[in-house]
Amino acid sequence: MRLLPLAPGGPRRHSPRHLPACSLALLLLLGCCLGVSRVAAGSRRPNVVLLLTDDQDEVLGGMTPLKKTKALIGEMGMTFSSAYVPSALCCPSRASILTGKYPHNHHVVNNTLEGNCSSKSWQKIQEPHTFPAILSSVCGYQTFFAGKYLNEYGAPDAGGLEHVPVGWSYWYALEKNSKYYNYTLSINGKARKHGENYSVDYLTDVLANVSLDFLDYKSNYEPFFMMISTPAPHSPWTAAPQYQKLFQNVFAPRNKNFNIHGTNKHWLIRQAKTPMTNSSIQFLDNAFRKRWQTLLSVDDLVEKLVKRLEFIGELNNTYIFYTSDNGYHTGQFSLPIDKRQLYEFDIKVPLLVRGPGIKPNQTSKMLVANIDLGPTILDIAGYNLNKTQMDGMSLLPILRGASNVTWRSDVLVEYQGEGRNVTDPTCPSLSPGVSQCFPDCVCEDAYNNTYACVRTMSALWNLQYCEFDDQEVFVEVYNLTADPHQITNIAKSIDPELLGKMNYRLMMLQSCSGPTCRTPGVFDPGYRFDPRLMFNNYGGGRTRRFSKHLL
Repeated sequence: MRLLPLAPGGPRRHSPRHLPACSLALLLLLGCCLGVSRVAAGSRRPNVVLLLTDDQDEVLGGMTPLKKTKALIGEMGMTFSSAYVPSALCCPSRASILTGKYPHNHHVVNNTLEGNCSSKSWQKIQEPHTFPAILSSVCGYQTFFAGKYLNEYGAPDAGGLEHVPVGWSYWYALEKNSKYYNYTLSINGKARKHGENYSVDYLTDVLANVSLDFLDYKSNYEPFFMMISTPAPHSPWTAAPQYQKLFQNVFAPRNKNFNIHGTNKHWLIRQAKTPMTNSSIQFLDNAFRKRWQTLLSVDDLVEKLVKRLEFIGELNNTYIFYTSDNGYHTGQFSLPIDKRQLYEFDIKVPLLVRGPGIKPNQTSKMLVANIDLGPTILDIAGYNLNKTQMDGMSLLPILRGASNVTWRSDVLVEYQGEGRNVTDPTCPSLSPGVSQCFPDCVCEDAYNNTYACVRTMSALWNLQYCEFDDQEVFVEVYNLTADPHQITNIAKSIDPELLGKMNYRLMMLQSCSGPTCRTPGVFDPGYRFDPRLMFNNYGGGRTRRFSKHLL
């Protein structure tokens, strides 16, 4: 299948000697993207590929089956061991990747249209300012998207599949949420349905094929950006036929927080049945196994992509990023399967990067978040980051091994819980307001599962401080140096002065925008408490603020 570009007339294929004359205004515009030093492969700016998986954890061994990916990206570049998402749910997290903003600034709070997921408001206010839109309109990049975009993309009330977000030259987007068969793609705004024939319909392989086609037919005189967003390892966990019998002796990790009661945690965690039933454990073990099976096709995709980049002579001039939109849990604190929670298994993700100037076999412990991807990729393109309102920071100095890099010591995690207005039929004993319930009456979400956290990592502290927006203003605090599995909530035993500082820092981060999101944290030498930062108007819209704690 040959790709067709979105723009009339196809991608520009003028040779450098025959480029059309540019107006002064256009030259000034393009000048915003010429700050990157030229690389060895030639004078053209580097290409970028962003590979995004769906619900792939890091804490529970999510990278284990991806041997080729680790060899071709991680071992050839840098692996970040402390990469986080600002919200442990697909649509808010993906919106953060695209905008470089925390959820309170892009206003995508859940996976529904009402929660601003691919809504008309999102399309009007945020999409024109995403980093791919800047790459295309200002930096002259060819842009290619294939796979899952946002969970409500293609909804009739939000423009349907005809809507193609600003800034994409080639658009192969999945309608709504992840599937492997029997799905519909928007191909530059036109619907194409797929069935259940593995050889032509298996989505991960379709994404691989259209990506390789793009590399074959792209312009050779402009840099390119590719975003490939796979369904794996999201449910329904449908593996390719050749992988469906693998990992039969693999089970979900029985780590210290597996199948235990969530003592001294928010009520939603405490309500989980402990110990889990045998049927629940069998179910989550099977899900864990199938998730790994689906990732093997992603591993194949990565191998094909790297080989094709090498074959066409682009590999040495291409940055490749590999990450996920959120983590996942399978039995931790007796919660069967899902994401959405504040704990490491849900908010921590893989992040591997290779590219020009990145030395092989490196591991960085720097605290990074997916809001950093947009600024990093714009920095690679040479764009002046001061012209953006992004909350994140460019990883490029870290990737290139710069010394004395001034870096953050904390990031914000925020989530707005979802519930149903009626009693869940699988859980009649609980009142309305819960959701994501399992047959044995364990619910994974609720209206007041609304929380915000400061995740702090410094030379002396590895700390997480969280507050819930409920009647209790429930607080959870974890010292991850002593308690990496987050079993013991130390909110009532930690120094009250430190607890107060973390409370103020949380309020500030929940109100931050752009540069104020990058101010020194509580444990940084330059930290100072400035109450004005808690009540700025940068973020606009509704911001949750907490003003008290339990002590």
